[in-house]
Amino acid sequence: MLFDPGAERPGPNRILVVLHQETSSPGRVGQMLELAGFDLDIRRPVLGDPLPDTLADHAGAVIFGGPMSANDEDEFVRREIDWHAVPLAENKPYLGICLGAQMLVRHLGGTVEGHNDGLTEIGWYPLQPTQDGSQLMDWPDTVYQFHREGFSLPSGAQLLATAQSYPNQAFRYGENAWGIQFHAELTQVMMQRWVVRGAERFTLPGAQQGDEHLKGRLIHDARLRYWLAQFLRMVFSREIPGEQAWADRVLQHHSATG
Repeated sequence: MLFDPGAERPGPNRILVVLHQETSSPGRVGQMLELAGFDLDIRRPVLGDPLPDTLADHAGAVIFGGPMSANDEDEFVRREIDWHAVPLAENKPYLGICLGAQMLVRHLGGTVEGHNDGLTEIGWYPLQPTQDGSQLMDWPDTVYQFHREGFSLPSGAQLLATAQSYPNQAFRYGENAWGIQFHAELTQVMMQRWVVRGAERFTLPGAQQGDEHLKGRLIHDARLRYWLAQFLRMVFSREIPGEQAWADRVLQHHSATG
């Protein structure tokens, strides 16, 4: 059953965006949120930016990934983990991507750790929605990953998608908090940059080589982009102009080619 957002939520038009490197970008997530009419309030706590004490002036928040671990003892890491109390207490839409999801898990009392056999997910890997996830929306069957740590499912959370090596891939906590392990936000330029700058990680167990990342994008990215538009529409209750017509073309092509 696909999600129908119904009436849009009234309120502020700013989305708090938390990034973890000077050159990081919110990518397609940022592009789609702007298409939906939101303004982006970008903060980089790693560079000293403060986080707001309330989201009263924001429609929600997104915390992205980064090369650090949610287990690090850096001041900004601890500050971000503790800050999750704000969207949870105010019941504002929150999305954590990779590191952001792991920080949410840590805040909720869960654990973040590597695979027992040292396996990573770096490249394109199969994804399987749970029954709860399938009732919310359609999910891509393959997603892009770039991590060597996963997370436990927090107590009270609803598992939405799973995978073989790291079984907790997407979850919902309460009404408005969401966490995903994989990356749907990468533009073509972002992926090329990750493949170049992250090449040393391709020797890790389970990792795919750089050419597989780029070839996989040609095969799987259209479906992943379609999913992202529907997912953001669900989380933030806001239509994304132009994406539905594009998504319809993707689905028609997918049906025609099998």
